[in-house]
Amino acid sequence: MSDRRVPGPDWVQHAVFWHVYPLGFTGAEAHAEDLDGPVRHRLPHLAGWLDHALALGASGLLLGPVFASETHGYDTVDHLRVDPRLGDDGDLDALLRAASERGIRVLLDGVFHHVGRSHPAFRAVLEQGPSAPTASWFRLRWPGGPEAWTPGTEPDYDDFEGHHQLVALNHADPAVVDHVADVMTHWLDRGAAGWRLDAAYAVPAGFWAQVADRVRERHPDAYLVGEVIHGDYPAAVVDGHLDSVTQYELWKAVWSGLNDGNLHELAHALGRHDEFSRTFAPLTFLGNHDVTRIASRLDDPAHLAHALAVLTTVAGTPCVYAGDEHAFRGVKEDRAGGDDAVRPPFPASPEELSPLGLPTFHLHQELIGLRRRHAWLHGARTSVLHVANDALAYASEGGSGERVVVALSTADGTSAVPAPGAREVLAGTGRILDAGTDGARVELPPGGWAVAAG
Repeated sequence: MSDRRVPGPDWVQHAVFWHVYPLGFTGAEAHAEDLDGPVRHRLPHLAGWLDHALALGASGLLLGPVFASETHGYDTVDHLRVDPRLGDDGDLDALLRAASERGIRVLLDGVFHHVGRSHPAFRAVLEQGPSAPTASWFRLRWPGGPEAWTPGTEPDYDDFEGHHQLVALNHADPAVVDHVADVMTHWLDRGAAGWRLDAAYAVPAGFWAQVADRVRERHPDAYLVGEVIHGDYPAAVVDGHLDSVTQYELWKAVWSGLNDGNLHELAHALGRHDEFSRTFAPLTFLGNHDVTRIASRLDDPAHLAHALAVLTTVAGTPCVYAGDEHAFRGVKEDRAGGDDAVRPPFPASPEELSPLGLPTFHLHQELIGLRRRHAWLHGARTSVLHVANDALAYASEGGSGERVVVALSTADGTSAVPAPGAREVLAGTGRILDAGTDGARVELPPGGWAVAAG
């Protein structure tokens, strides 16, 4: 058991999430208006992959957007209706039940910074002007002032990072607090275990605190994690009354440190990560629906094992983006449709995947299995033991004396990486020299890695 010092429900201490972007995974139409018919029941396709998630070692399913939207899911038009390109409420209920039967907890993606222009609350503004009952939901600026409004006149409004199709909500409006709290509670009532809060960094922390407090009155075990890219992670958690935020700093340092032959960068990030972990258990990841896949990001494919070793041996809640466990490749591009390569459709069943990905899948199984057997790592403290440009060793320790040592090398030749206290190799390559002593070293082959009992 973990020496729990951080927020979050007890079940999260043992959680490993498999992250799926449902619209891409199921091959849904890019635009809702292209749907042929009232509804397509595609969520059962995803339900057919739950056993794959279990085989991977996951105990949680992090779903991307599943609610009615105009295009990519992040332009919501109805938070209380399943996107008809994916199915209906019955399909989502069935997915939640199937996951629950397997002991899999499901997180939903809550897009509450903004809505799509077709959302009824914003349509009312376009139709009724400043007198619309939902006008206070948005940050509007009327040409000539509200009193000058005439039918057909559209206001200027705040949006999401210049995307005018995404209308920013007014988070100071009590009606918006009510709406978001009601939506989150509604789906928790129906079996969801928590929420990923999209673009949480762009929403006032006070808003999240109000919503989180309301939600937890009825669902004290709900897991609430905010998407935060830069900034003060601990403050976002504490001030927003959240359980966690996404750990983008560590994600970036893993691949760029390995690519640049600069493991000092990764060592620095591990120090930062340890500081964050004093306050909360970060949501850690190597890939998601918004970034280039890790297999494409790394210059040397062999370093995928190094990256995965870090993911599974430091504090936090690990998350694997669907396909990364089979070394899927895909580069995100800054253009229309630039996310398509990292959000591909999946076949009807895992048996249809190429066998070329099986070694990577088995590596994930090995390291996730190690993580699950050492659940104390969720709240571990990590310290760097040795660092050079091409070698790194660190120790992760639990509150009751538990310890693992990780050694990584990107060197072209054999390395003996100082790793005080390392005793026996649990995963990876190499062997321990002077095992169990302060002078212990992990001898690694070129580009090798190892996780050792410490």
